[in-house]
Amino acid sequence: MNLKRLFDLIIALLACSLLLLPILLVALCVKLTSRGPAVYWSDRVGRNNAIFRMPKFRSMRIDTPAVATHLLGNPDQYLTPIGSFLRKSSLDELPQLWSILKGDMSLVGPRPALYNQDDLIALRTEKQVHLIVPGLTGWAQINGRDELPIPEKVLLDAYYLEHQSFWLDLRILLLTFFKVIKRDGVTH
Repeated sequence: MNLKRLFDLIIALLACSLLLLPILLVALCVKLTSRGPAVYWSDRVGRNNAIFRMPKFRSMRIDTPAVATHLLGNPDQYLTPIGSFLRKSSLDELPQLWSILKGDMSLVGPRPALYNQDDLIALRTEKQVHLIVPGLTGWAQINGRDELPIPEKVLLDAYYLEHQSFWLDLRILLLTFFKVIKRDGVTH
């Protein structure tokens, strides 16, 4: 087991134990404010372009088309009553701790693409970004998050691929914490 994987496991287990009560409260709030399950599982592209199922707390109605949010005509019309809050606070991402424990994701890496984001998948494959495990957060996330056009996002992912290190991961995690606190870079 490499250092990155060991770090992922330790932090994810620690986060699960510390965040158990907030995770249960968010799940209850999702169930009480909208129809459907509390957790939404989507097909995502992982390392080597393998598909895996990634959980998120459901922030969109159950009749929302399965496309990237930026492709929806009016994404706000699909949000659940607490969906906007979940997204802006990044609480919707908490179930991804499961994906980190399982090994489908890392704490830091490029955000996993939806299975049908062909343009993003093709560009990442061209730049060899598909060779690394996707992350809960990443270099592109702290440099623009939802606001980045796909080519720019892939260039930032490629930068991470070329410069990845334990210290860069720590920097990204720290900067992510501050971005989440400020709710910076979330458009929906």
